[in-house]
Amino acid sequence: MPDQVVKRSAKIGLPPGSPVYVGKKKAEPIKITVIDYDEKNYHTKTVENIEETFPYRESQTVTWINIDGLHETPIVEKIGQHFDIHPLVVEDILSTHQRPKVEVFDHYIVVIFKMIQYEDYDEEIAQEQVSLVMGKNFVITFQEEAQRDVFDTLRSHIETGKGRIRKNGADYLGYAIMDIIVDHYFLVLERLGEEIEDLEDAVLENHDPSLVSRIHHLKRQLLELRKAIWPLREVISNLQRSESLLIKKATTHFIRDLYDHTIQVIDTLENYRERVSSVLDIYLTQMSNRLNEVMKVLTIISTIFIPLSFLAGVYGMNFDTGVSPLNMPELESPYGYVVFWIITLMVGGGLLLLFKKKRWL
Repeated sequence: MPDQVVKRSAKIGLPPGSPVYVGKKKAEPIKITVIDYDEKNYHTKTVENIEETFPYRESQTVTWINIDGLHETPIVEKIGQHFDIHPLVVEDILSTHQRPKVEVFDHYIVVIFKMIQYEDYDEEIAQEQVSLVMGKNFVITFQEEAQRDVFDTLRSHIETGKGRIRKNGADYLGYAIMDIIVDHYFLVLERLGEEIEDLEDAVLENHDPSLVSRIHHLKRQLLELRKAIWPLREVISNLQRSESLLIKKATTHFIRDLYDHTIQVIDTLENYRERVSSVLDIYLTQMSNRLNEVMKVLTIISTIFIPLSFLAGVYGMNFDTGVSPLNMPELESPYGYVVFWIITLMVGGGLLLLFKKKRWL
């Protein structure tokens, strides 16, 4: 049974900034986790009430507040009010069909982008909107659901103090969240690359009509990926050029590297789109060539039987020499039947030799 979806039409007639959730309806409660750390200390917990996250706004440590689930709009609205997030931004967070974008405010930065994963059980690509609000000492992430979370590696690095994550501030944490999402783009593209290679081999080896549906399925997936990933280049570029004091100069170098990764993803995606289009062209060309071969054989057969049909038609009129004024001596000849078949075979064989000499066969 398909999931129920709250559509954009639910917002028609409401004033700008109205907190209306647009996405799949869910029954499970929102999950809120808090990770608080500095270079020496680390603490994580799951909170029951959103009010428990409020003190972390003024904390001197770095705090990552992750909210799984957006369907309980009062919770999202409360955290927006406490952290002084603009109502229009809250509206964008709750609308899960947003185009990736970045907005820079005085005391926080908002980045909205797509988290993408390849689901093996049905060979589909799952997309989920992730909204990131980065302040001076805090990062708040809003996810549609927890089951597609890709941040386990990042959480492990924070817990063990591996790498630079514990030695840097909230801006580096925001970069790390975006970086791990972009890294998963590569994983998805690798799976699609393998599928395209298999499809190329299948097209060259056989002419199965089901290949057309596979090709169109791949084209649709790549189109959806392009819609989700292409705007991210502009997002990272604007973030890199931002003069916000929330982003340290040292972190800017990492964001530049993230921009390069995004360009690589886009280039690979465009390459895959061209390859899939080429596979479709190859398939259609092969089908056209196969049809031409069939038509050529049928034409040759028809051409051979044209003179044979003429001969059979003439001698099939059964003239009676005793009645008709025309004299057909072959009708009474003891070798007439044999001579007829000799002439017929000579005409047919001669045409076959002619076609073979002209390389029509």
